[in-house]
Amino acid sequence: MRLIPIYTWNKGIRNFDIRSKRFSKQPWAQGVILLACVMIAMLLANLPFTKVFYNDFLHTAFTLHIASPDGALNLYVPKDLTVEKLINDVLMMVFFFTVGLEIRREIAYGELSSPRKALLPVIAAFGGVVAPALIYSLVNHGAAAASGWGIPTATDIAFAVCILSVLGDRVPISLKVFLTALAIADDLIAILVVAFFYGGAIRLNLLLIAILVMAFIFLLKQLGEKHVFPYLLLALVVWVLFYYSGIHATMSGVVMAFLIPSSPRYNKSQFEHRWLKYTRRFNEFADVPSNAFPNGPQRHCLKKLGKIGKGSMDMTYRLETALSPWVNFLIMPLFALANAGVEIADPSYFNVFHYEPVLGSVSMGVFLGLVLGKPIGITLFSWIAIKCKVGEMPAKATWPMFFAVACLGGIGFTMSIFVDTLSFSDLLDAHQLRDMGKIAVLMGSLCAGALGSILVSIIAKKSEVHKK
Repeated sequence: MRLIPIYTWNKGIRNFDIRSKRFSKQPWAQGVILLACVMIAMLLANLPFTKVFYNDFLHTAFTLHIASPDGALNLYVPKDLTVEKLINDVLMMVFFFTVGLEIRREIAYGELSSPRKALLPVIAAFGGVVAPALIYSLVNHGAAAASGWGIPTATDIAFAVCILSVLGDRVPISLKVFLTALAIADDLIAILVVAFFYGGAIRLNLLLIAILVMAFIFLLKQLGEKHVFPYLLLALVVWVLFYYSGIHATMSGVVMAFLIPSSPRYNKSQFEHRWLKYTRRFNEFADVPSNAFPNGPQRHCLKKLGKIGKGSMDMTYRLETALSPWVNFLIMPLFALANAGVEIADPSYFNVFHYEPVLGSVSMGVFLGLVLGKPIGITLFSWIAIKCKVGEMPAKATWPMFFAVACLGGIGFTMSIFVDTLSFSDLLDAHQLRDMGKIAVLMGSLCAGALGSILVSIIAKKSEVHKK
C-alpha cells in the first residue's frame, strides 16, 4: 500500500479550508445549501428505507429529569422536547436573535435608519404582507384552513439575494438595496405576526416574570454593563419563560437583540489612549534580551491590545459576526432538513388548485399569495407611496423592472415554512394541512424565483436594445 506523504495531506486540508471559506463568502452560498437540504429532506421523507428513521428521529423525545431523593422535587426540564422542537424552538431562537440584530443595525445605520430611506421599503413590505394574506383569506374564507393566512406573507432574504447575485448587473443596484431593505422590514412584520397570532394560550404570570427579567436586563444596559455573559444567562431565563408562557419561544431572541448594549466598552478617546499606551510599552520591551519574538513582556502587550480592539467593537456587532456563520451554514440547513421533508402520501399535494369545501385549500392560498399577492402588493403599495410623494423611486429603476424584482419577494421559504409549522394546531387535519402548505411554499417560492428571474432578463434585454 502506498502511503500519502504528510505534507500532501496537509496541503489538501489547507486547500479545502481555503475553498470552503471562499464558498461561504459568496452571496449565493446560503441559498444553494438550503436548496440542497430541501432536496435531501424530501428524499429522506419519501424513500422507503429512510422515511421511518427520518420521522422517528425528528420525534425522538429527550428531557432532563431533576429529582430529589425524598421525592419533594420532581421536574422534567424542558417538558416534551423532541429533536424537531429543539430545532424549531431552541436553535431558531438563535436565528431570530441574529435577525433582530440585523433589523436593529439597519434601523441604526442602514437602509431603515431615516424616514426617507425606510418609508418605501416598509410600505412595500406592508403591501407584500396584506395582499397575500387577503388572497389566502379569500380562497379559504369559512374553511378550516383559514388560520394559515400568515404563511404566504414572508420573504426569504437568503434566496432573494442568491438570485439577485446570479442576475448580476441586469438589476440596478438601487433595486437590490430596496429588495434587501424590504426583506428586512418584512422579517420584522413576520416576527410581529408570529408573536401576536401564532402563539399558544398566554400564561400571564410567567409573562409578567419575563417582563420583569427584561426590565432588569434594560437596567443592566443603562448601568453600563458591557460583558456578554450576564446577557446570555438572562437570555436563557427569558427563553424558558417565553417557552412556557404561551408566546412562541423564538420571540425571546428578537427581544434580546433589542435589549443588549449597542455601544462599545471603549469610546474613541479611550481606545486611542489605551492603544498608544501598550504600543509604546511593546516598543520599549523590544530591547529586552531574548531569542524569542515576541518576548514575554511583548506578548503581554499584544494580549492587552487584542482586548482593547475587541472592547472597541460593540456587543451587537461581535455577536452578529460570531453567530452569522453558525446560523447560515448550520441552523438554517438543520431547519430545512427538519421541516422541508414532506411525505407525499397523496399526489394531490402537488395540485395547488385542489379545493375541499370543508378544509379549503392551503395550497391554492399559499401558492397564489406568493406568486401573485407578493408582487402585486409590493408594487401597488410602492406606486401609491411614490405618487403621494411619501417615498422615492429607486435610482435608474423602471416600473417593469420594479415589478420583476417584486416577484422575487414571493420567495417565502424559511419564514413561510416556520409559520406553517405553527399553523392549524387546533385542527384534526393539522398534519395534512401543514404538509400541503410546505409543498405549496416550495412550489410557490420556486415559481416566484423563476418568474422574477425571467422577467428581469427579458426587461434587461429590451432596455439594452432601446439604448442601442
